[in-house]
Amino acid sequence: MTPIPNDHELHRRVERDAARLAKAEAEREGLIVQTVYLGTLGLVFVLPVVAGAYLGHWLDTLSAGYSMRWTLSLLFLGLVIGAFNVYFLIRSRD
Repeated sequence: MTPIPNDHELHRRVERDAARLAKAEAEREGLIVQTVYLGTLGLVFVLPVVAGAYLGHWLDTLSAGYSMRWTLSLLFLGLVIGAFNVYFLIRSRD
């Protein structure tokens, strides 16, 4: 069995835990900050994908015949760049 702590030690533990909770509450981010962060993550992922698709489609319209080679290639490149953007943004936040 664990010994029952005396009043002084119990009071010290409760104060320490209360200080920890107060510090965690003060450092917690608000809903607006989290929403802006998720929106930023979405933009840094989606923008390269959309830009790659539009640029690829424009390059495909310049060539004769029906082709989707540039569109698919630059769409995939946009996915890769967007994934790296998200990875680096999340990593820089820590």
